[in-house]
Amino acid sequence: MATLRYHILGTLSVTRDERPVAVTAGRDRVVLAMMLLHPGRIVSLGELTEAIWGADPPATARGQVQTCVSRLRRGLPADAIMTDPAGYGIRVEPGELDSERFLMLVDAARSASGPAVARAAYREALDLWRGPACAEIDAAAVRQAAAMLDERRAVAIEDAMNLELAAGRARELLGELASLVDRFPLRERLRGQLMMALFQSGRRADALAEFRRARDVLRDELGIEPGRELQDLHRDILAGAVPEVPVPAPAMPVGGAIRCLPRTVSDFTGRTEQVDRLIAGIEAAESSGPVVAVLDGMAGSGKTTLALHVATLIGDRFPDGHLFVDLQGHSEQDPVDPAAALLTLLRQLGHSAEEIPPEPVERVGFWRTQVAGRRLLIVLDNAATSAQIADLLPTTPGSLALVTGRRRLAGLDGIQLESLPVLAHDEAMALLDRIVGERVRGDPDGAAEVVRRCGALPLAVRLAGARLAHRPRWRVSDLLSRLGESALPELAAEDRTVAGAFTLTYRQLPPPLQRVFRLLGVYPVGTIDDLAVAALAGLTLDEARDALDELVDVHLLEEPERGVYRMHDLIREYAGMLAADLPGPDRHAALTGVLDLELHALIAAVASSHHDVLSRDLGWPRPDRPDLVATLEDPHTRLERERPGLAALVDAAGAAGCRGYAWRIPRAAWQPLFFRGYMDDIRDLHQRAMHWIESSGDRGAIATIANYLASAYSRGGEHGPAEEYLLLAIRLREELGEAGALATSYGNLGTLYQSQGRFAEAIEAIHTSRRIVARQRMQTSSAGPLGTLAEVLGRLGRYDEALHYARLRLIAVIEHEEEGPLALAVLLLQRLKYARGRIGVDTAHRYVDVARRLAIRSGSRSIMADLHHDRARLFRDAGRYADACAEHRRALDIAVRMRDTRHEAEFSHALATTLRLAGDVSGAREMYARSLRLATAGQMAYSIARAQAGLAACLDPGDPEAAALRVRAIALFRQIGIDCDPSEVERGWSGDD
Repeated sequence: MATLRYHILGTLSVTRDERPVAVTAGRDRVVLAMMLLHPGRIVSLGELTEAIWGADPPATARGQVQTCVSRLRRGLPADAIMTDPAGYGIRVEPGELDSERFLMLVDAARSASGPAVARAAYREALDLWRGPACAEIDAAAVRQAAAMLDERRAVAIEDAMNLELAAGRARELLGELASLVDRFPLRERLRGQLMMALFQSGRRADALAEFRRARDVLRDELGIEPGRELQDLHRDILAGAVPEVPVPAPAMPVGGAIRCLPRTVSDFTGRTEQVDRLIAGIEAAESSGPVVAVLDGMAGSGKTTLALHVATLIGDRFPDGHLFVDLQGHSEQDPVDPAAALLTLLRQLGHSAEEIPPEPVERVGFWRTQVAGRRLLIVLDNAATSAQIADLLPTTPGSLALVTGRRRLAGLDGIQLESLPVLAHDEAMALLDRIVGERVRGDPDGAAEVVRRCGALPLAVRLAGARLAHRPRWRVSDLLSRLGESALPELAAEDRTVAGAFTLTYRQLPPPLQRVFRLLGVYPVGTIDDLAVAALAGLTLDEARDALDELVDVHLLEEPERGVYRMHDLIREYAGMLAADLPGPDRHAALTGVLDLELHALIAAVASSHHDVLSRDLGWPRPDRPDLVATLEDPHTRLERERPGLAALVDAAGAAGCRGYAWRIPRAAWQPLFFRGYMDDIRDLHQRAMHWIESSGDRGAIATIANYLASAYSRGGEHGPAEEYLLLAIRLREELGEAGALATSYGNLGTLYQSQGRFAEAIEAIHTSRRIVARQRMQTSSAGPLGTLAEVLGRLGRYDEALHYARLRLIAVIEHEEEGPLALAVLLLQRLKYARGRIGVDTAHRYVDVARRLAIRSGSRSIMADLHHDRARLFRDAGRYADACAEHRRALDIAVRMRDTRHEAEFSHALATTLRLAGDVSGAREMYARSLRLATAGQMAYSIARAQAGLAACLDPGDPEAAALRVRAIALFRQIGIDCDPSEVERGWSGDD
C-alpha cells in the first residue's frame, strides 16, 4: 500500500512513497492548503474562492475551483478529497499530515511521565517544522489559519526550552535561544529564558542587557512595559537570587490598574475643533453602546498623537484598563494578524499564553467575554483594513475604541469618523513656536514660510522644528535655505522622515496603483481631474476613477470637489521623486497624453465662431483620446478651474521638448480667456510660448503667438509692443503665404490703431483684411473687423456708414448663435442709432437689456463692463446722475480688475463727464486727469484729446489753461480726422465713447 505524506509545516508539499507529488498551479496549492489546514472538515466554496481571489472573485469562480480539485484528485488517492454541496475537504489518515503529528507529539510531551520523555517528544515535534506553516502561500485566508499553527509552535518551543533549562543545559541553549528571540522578538517568555540561560552561564551583565533590549522592543512595537514575570526575573538577576524553577509560564500579572498607552507628546497643539467634536460624540454615544471613533488621514497628520491626547483627556472615565496595540497597517512589517492582535490585548489584560485559546473563533469569544462588563479604553493604532479590527472592537456598552489609520475604513458601521486635515496656519505656527521658541517669534515671516513649505503637515512641522531646536545657532532663514526647492530630504530626524512615512503608504499599493501614483508626479499642476488622469496613465475613465478613489481612501489624494483631485505639496514632491525614476519614454508618453487632452479640452471651450480660425492656426489637430474629449461635460467650467495651471503645462511641454503643445495650448486658450477678460493670463501664457519657440525656426508658430500676444499688450495700453508683434506676425505670414492668418492680423492691427486714435490707418488695415478675404474667397468670420470699422466711423461722425457695417456685423454673428458676440453687436447698433437720433432713451434701454441677458449667459466680464458703461450714459442723459455714477463705477471696477487700460481710460472719462454735468467739478477734474494719465501712457491720441477737452470744460472759459488745453485737443482731433470744436465733442457721442 502506498505511503502518503502531507507537509504543511514549512512549504506545502505532498509525497507518495517518498516521491514528490507535483502540485504546481498556484490556485491548486491554495485549495490544497485550505483543506489541509482544516483536515477532516468541509471547506466552503465561499472560503475557497475568497482565499484564491479575495473579495472580488470572477463569475467563473465555482468552475475554476472545480478544475483545481479535479487536478488535485489526479495525484491523490481516489477517496482523499471529500465533495459536498457546500464545498470540499480532505480526508487524512493517522500519520499522513505533519501538523496533526506535531499536535499529537506536543500533547504527549505535556502528559509525559517524566522530563526526559517530555523533552524527547518536544524535540521530535519541533523537528517536523521546516519554516512557517505554508510559508510560500500569500493568500490571506491561508496565512490566518497558518498563524494558529505558528503560534502553537512558538508555545511548544517555550515549553521545550523550560524543560531544557531545568535539565541544566543553559550553556548549550544560548545560541538556539538567541536565534529564537530574533525570530520572535515580542515573546516575553523566550526573552526570560534567554536571560536565565545567560545568568546560569555566568553572563549576568548580558542577561541584564537582554532585559533592556526586551523593554525597548516592547515599548517601541506595542507601547507597553515588560510583564510582571519578566520584571521579577530582572529584579532577581540584579539581586543575584534567581529562583530554582527556571521561568514559569506567565501567570496573571498585577491586579491593579492596567495602563498600556504609550507616552503622548507634551507640546500637543491645536486640533481644538476635532478634539471637541470627538469628545462630544463619545459623550453622546456612551449610554447607548460601545463607542468606536475612527481617525483617518494622510501620513504624518498626527492621528496617533490626537488619539492619545483624547485618551489622556477622558481616560478617567475608563477605570478598568487602557490598552494599546500597533496593528502595523502601514509599516515595514506586515499588518498584524487579528489573532495576534488579540493575543497582545489579552496579554495586556493579564492573561497567560496558556489561558488564551489558539483557535481564532475561540480566541475572539474569549476576548469578548473578558471585556464584557468592563469600562475599557482601547487604542487600535495604524489599522490596515476594517476586517483587521472587526473582531477587536468592544461589543458591550461602557467601552471606547479609538482607531487610527491612513485608509478610510468604509467597512465599519456605527462609528464616529474624523478625517484629519493638515493643521490650520495659526495652529502650525503655534506648534513650531512651542518646539523652537524665541527664534520663531523673532522672524514670523520666515516661520510662516517654513510652515508653508511643510504644508502645515504636523509631522513635517515637528521635524523642521526639531532641526531648529537642536541647532541653537541657526536662524529660521538658515532652515529655509536648507529646505530650498526640495523640502523632503531636509524633513528628517534620525530614522523619522516625512518621505519614509509616505513610502510606507506607497509600498502597500498594488502595482497598477503605484504606477498611477508615480505618473501623477509627471503632472506639473497641483490639481488634476479624472479626465487628465485617464490621459496621463492611458486608462479608461472608469479605471482612472477607480484608481483615484483608492488613492483618496489612503489619503494620498484629496477630492475637494467631485472629479477634481489635489495632492498635498509634500506628497506631490514625493510623487515627483518617484516619477523621476520612470523610464524617459514612459514619462514622455504620460506628459504628451495629458497635454493632448488639455489642448482639446481648451478647443472645446472656444466659441464656434472662432473654431475655423483656431483650427487653421493649430493645423486641424485630432485628439489622441476622443473618448475622453467626448465626455467633457462643461468645457467652460473646466477651463475656469484649470486656468491657474495652464502656465505650468506650457513650461512642462517646452522643457520636455513638446514645443508644439507649448504654443498650441496658449493659442487654444486665447479666445475663452480674452472673452472673460483674463489679459494677464493671455500675456503670461503667450510670453512663455514665445520663449519656447522663438529659437525653433517655426515661423508659423511664432507668427501665431505674436498675433495673439499683441492683444494682451493692446488691452493693457502698451501699444508699442503690440504693434511690433502684429507687424512681425504680418511679415511672417506674408512670407509663408498664409492668407487667412494674414487677414486676421491686419484686422487686429486695425483694432490696435483704433485704440490709439489712428483712425485712418485703422480703416485702411481693416479694408486690407477684407480685401484679402474677398480675393481668396475665404469663408471666415468678419464680425470683429466689421465692428471695429463701425466704431471708428462712428467716432468720425460718419454714422450712416457706421450703421451699415454694424448691421453687417449683426448678420455675421447671428449665424453662429453665440450670446457674447451677439450682445456686442446689439450694443454697438444701439450706440450708433442713439447717437444718430434714430432711437430715444427708452428704446436704447431695451437694446441694452437684451444685450445684458445675452452677456450674462455668455459669462463675459468685458461685455458686462460695456453694458454698465452704456446704461450709465443713458441714465446721465435722463438726468439720473446718481444712477449713472453707480453704473460708471461698476464698469470702471471691471476694467481695473481686468487690467484693461484702454477701457479704464474711456470709463474714467465717461464718469468725469457725468460728474461735471452733475455739478461735481472737482471730482470731474480728478477723473479727467486719471483718463489723461492712462491715455498718455498708452499713446491713445483720441482718449488724450477727449481728456484735454474735458479738463478745459472744467475751467472758466477765459482761463489761459483752458484755452491751452482746448488748443491741444483740437490739434489732436484734427490729426485723428475729427474736425470739430472740443465743446461739440464734449456734448456729442463720439466724445463720450
